[in-house]
Amino acid sequence: MEKFRNCARPWPALRPAWQHGDMPSPIEDYAMIGDCHTAALVSRTGSIDWLCLPRFDSASMFGALLGTEDHGRWSVRPTDPDARTTREYLEDTFVLVTRWRTTDGVVEVTDLMPHGDRRADVIRRVRGISGTVTMTEDLRLRFGYATAVPWVRQTKNGHGIIAVAGPDAVVVRGPHLTAQNHAHSAEFTVAAGETIDLTLTWYPAHRDAPEPFDVDARIDSTVRWWRSWADSCEPPTEYAEPVTRSLLVLRALTHEDTGGIVAAATTSLPESFGGVRNWDYRYVWLRDASLTLEALMNHGFKGEAHGWRNWLLRAIAGDPNDVQIMYGLSGERYLAEVELTSLPGYDGAAPVRIGNGAYTQYQGDIFGAVMLALAQARDIGVREDEFSWSLQRALLGVVEEQWQRLDHGIWEVRGELQHFTHSRAMLWAALDCGVRAVRDHGLAGPADRWAALRDRIREEIEEQGYDHDRGTYVQHYGTTEVDASLLQLAQIGYVAHDDPRMIGTVAALEEDLLRDGLLLRYRTTSGVDGLPGDEHPFLACSFWLVEQYARSGRVDDARGLMDRLVSFSNDLGLLSEEYDVQNDRQVGNTPQALSHLALVRAADAIAAARVPSAGVPASV
Repeated sequence: MEKFRNCARPWPALRPAWQHGDMPSPIEDYAMIGDCHTAALVSRTGSIDWLCLPRFDSASMFGALLGTEDHGRWSVRPTDPDARTTREYLEDTFVLVTRWRTTDGVVEVTDLMPHGDRRADVIRRVRGISGTVTMTEDLRLRFGYATAVPWVRQTKNGHGIIAVAGPDAVVVRGPHLTAQNHAHSAEFTVAAGETIDLTLTWYPAHRDAPEPFDVDARIDSTVRWWRSWADSCEPPTEYAEPVTRSLLVLRALTHEDTGGIVAAATTSLPESFGGVRNWDYRYVWLRDASLTLEALMNHGFKGEAHGWRNWLLRAIAGDPNDVQIMYGLSGERYLAEVELTSLPGYDGAAPVRIGNGAYTQYQGDIFGAVMLALAQARDIGVREDEFSWSLQRALLGVVEEQWQRLDHGIWEVRGELQHFTHSRAMLWAALDCGVRAVRDHGLAGPADRWAALRDRIREEIEEQGYDHDRGTYVQHYGTTEVDASLLQLAQIGYVAHDDPRMIGTVAALEEDLLRDGLLLRYRTTSGVDGLPGDEHPFLACSFWLVEQYARSGRVDDARGLMDRLVSFSNDLGLLSEEYDVQNDRQVGNTPQALSHLALVRAADAIAAARVPSAGVPASV
């Protein structure tokens, strides 16, 4: 009997999935399955509503998440409209098991993307538990973000279909499918003890369809791989389950071949329902990837540092002055932002965007994020090679040349450029890392010159980035507004967590940015981001507040907020970008790497506060 880590809870009787006119499934109703190349989202109603093959950033073939069933989906569920369901991951894996209970019997559907087979496969195994259950399969293939309905033909043996459109092709095997109105459907029964396998394999359209594979072997090897990876995890005793699941999410969002770490598996899930703040997160932000790397290294995954550092070396090769804030999974530089008309958006939240125009922005904080991650790798014993330290020196050279430049800040504002205090502190951190690399590790470099500039930036921050009347750091020079990113000043070692300046900043954040007990990034009403509309509390920011509470002695407050935030995870332990407290709904792209890595840091901080001599250091 397989073990399960997450406790499933029963849910009310379900309607048939995706009837025309239905509201979309809530974001928290989605599970993720993945193969460390891409990921699919599976709704509680048994429908794969989002899948891009063969990579995270490929065009969707199932896009119902951002539209309706006619934008692509693959539903497998009992015909009984009153079927009830529970679901859970096999322990420490992304193998999803959904148990359906009907009036005629019980059936399980196991969904996964096999790992390590060098193919782009999806398995949906239907197993009878008791009685006899009639199942319905509904397949609607829509390639190219729902711009292409494929040509479809039966396989030679009649046990599947092949669908082709442009460069994409899939072969789907399982029960006999019947075509009607650009959809393919099947109805089949499963009795107790019977197993029926449905598989889908993507391949380049100019090649022959791949042969069938051994489903049992692929399931077994995938379970073993995930569990072997998780066995290396070193979570704190308290919050061990959400930390382990979060680390698994971070690994699932890391591309196995390139080492690139995407910010989320989706694009254009709205920050405000019905709004325009809809962005494509299927790319590698240097900041988010650096923070993810730190979280993994803090929990025993030293090997990931090598892969990501190699990715970084490839991505920013060339003139260091051309470094970008974000890249494609293989280091692609051109990520032009396009608004799609083929997908109407999640519950009508338009536009749907692919690409991300922020790739052209200058954000000074990325230098600190990268240098901090590489410094931590060095501190845990990852040796510098002939290229890695040269890269870091080149980045510091850019800092020396551009340290006075205005930037867009961590939140990628599309309004007026500013000297954001967080960005200035991260430049300080970058230089500090360089100084310590020379003085503590014996690497070659102008430590005295870097130290002088580091100290000059600190003096500037204390003069222009601090509101002496209110006793708080400010969002940017020349304003009295505050920003949740200021919590990172203590995380990077710029100021102690219990320093009066930090305590005053926390008080200002609590006064200005708390909404329903959670922290906003900033006040959108200030106009700083140049965008219309509002947004919900940003989960990572509230986890940062947990960390600050714990490391400044407010452990009870930290634990109280932590418990509340963890409760916002869905039944499988997944978190999106934001949370709508009033409607008890997850908001934004999912699962979100930044939310999960911030959860890990918060749990570490509570563990360190509980046993001061243990845990992860306060700053990295």
